[in-house]
Amino acid sequence: MEKETSQLADMSAEEKRLLLRRMLSNKIEGGEDSENSNDIPEEFYNFEKFSGHRMIMEHKETFRALALNNPYFSVHEGVSDHNTHIGGKDYINYSGYNYLGLSGHPEVSAAAKAAIDRYGTSVSASRIVSGEISLHQELEKALAEIHGTESAVALVSGYSTNVAVIGHLFGPNDLLLHDSLIHNSVVTGCLLSGARRMMFPHNDWQALDDLLKENRRHHQRVLIIIEGVYSMDGDIADLPRCIEIKNRHKCLLMVDEAHAAGVIGPRGFGTHDHFGVDGSEVDIWMGTLSKAFASCGGYICGTHALIDNLKFNAPGAVLFSVGISPANTAAALAAAVIIKREPERAERLRARSQLFLHRAKLRGLNTEPACGTGVIPIILGNSILCLRLGEKLLEAGINVHPILYPAVPESASRLRFFITCNLTEEEVVYTVDTIADALQLLNG
Repeated sequence: MEKETSQLADMSAEEKRLLLRRMLSNKIEGGEDSENSNDIPEEFYNFEKFSGHRMIMEHKETFRALALNNPYFSVHEGVSDHNTHIGGKDYINYSGYNYLGLSGHPEVSAAAKAAIDRYGTSVSASRIVSGEISLHQELEKALAEIHGTESAVALVSGYSTNVAVIGHLFGPNDLLLHDSLIHNSVVTGCLLSGARRMMFPHNDWQALDDLLKENRRHHQRVLIIIEGVYSMDGDIADLPRCIEIKNRHKCLLMVDEAHAAGVIGPRGFGTHDHFGVDGSEVDIWMGTLSKAFASCGGYICGTHALIDNLKFNAPGAVLFSVGISPANTAAALAAAVIIKREPERAERLRARSQLFLHRAKLRGLNTEPACGTGVIPIILGNSILCLRLGEKLLEAGINVHPILYPAVPESASRLRFFITCNLTEEEVVYTVDTIADALQLLNG
């Protein structure tokens, strides 16, 4: 054995590779590989046995057993605004986040069509080589103005924006602290980075401060990540408190504005507008173009140094990804122009949200902790009840979807209502009253 070990040590790397190849070849020819493969469980190579697929099949069986229709992947037959058309029937729509009614707006649609006529349907390259068009720069200037920052960069996907940016900027020597209710895209980005990841309880700034006191000195870069408006509950983060904490501990702060930009603040400019905070107080502003901006994609706003780093160095952001399409860029730009010109759209959305909350409180519905943003949950704490109530509402001409475990804990299962500015007061009142009446019947 000692002789064989000595001979192995004297071999070159190429000789070792050839030896390994011969050993593997001998195993296969001798039937060892074939015999061992019989012991490999089927869930390792058959998609039907994957846990994710099994869970889907269990859900379908639940729908069949309860005589419920599957509420997911319903096909819309027109613009998804405050009203929509599904299966030949009209519905009041609470399952789309066309917050300001700008998807389908004549100006936005015309801008997208004109961009296709001029640039085609794709920029056909990454922006760093030959995929840059002037619309990209115009959109990024508008986004930076809305968030009060030096610069911005637009990307093709909101989800991949968080993944690519966090994964690029941070590494094994760093610490990422995020709210326990943060979006899955942030968690994925944290895992990709290889940095240490810690959660603090939702909106618990004392817990965040305590974690930093204990852990800050053991890491290089430290990033705090919150959402301006939380996508499941519709509550607003305490941005001023978080800024104070990040400054005291010499950290960086990232705010996901997906459900805040275009919705909150006197001008509808988002969380910094809501609190009257200078945009430069936050290191990384992230947002999506698929909601208030009536398009598709994501963006980052910040300093010139941050944006240049992402444009030239981040693999999944700009460097190795095709540029955002002409139509999507033009649509988002047109929407940004309207957002700046017509703050009354955001005001009307918030008024409808407050009406919904007021009516829900009168009818004894649990909407905590929603506070008048574009997201309102009706929390039921029972997945089966959520499914049954959702179906009753669909029969009454109201389109809303259940949010069930594992997206939220079973005790927090809910119907989630996206409030949009074109909803009428009559539609809101009818909706809340229908929910309360249907729930009373279901509860016996």
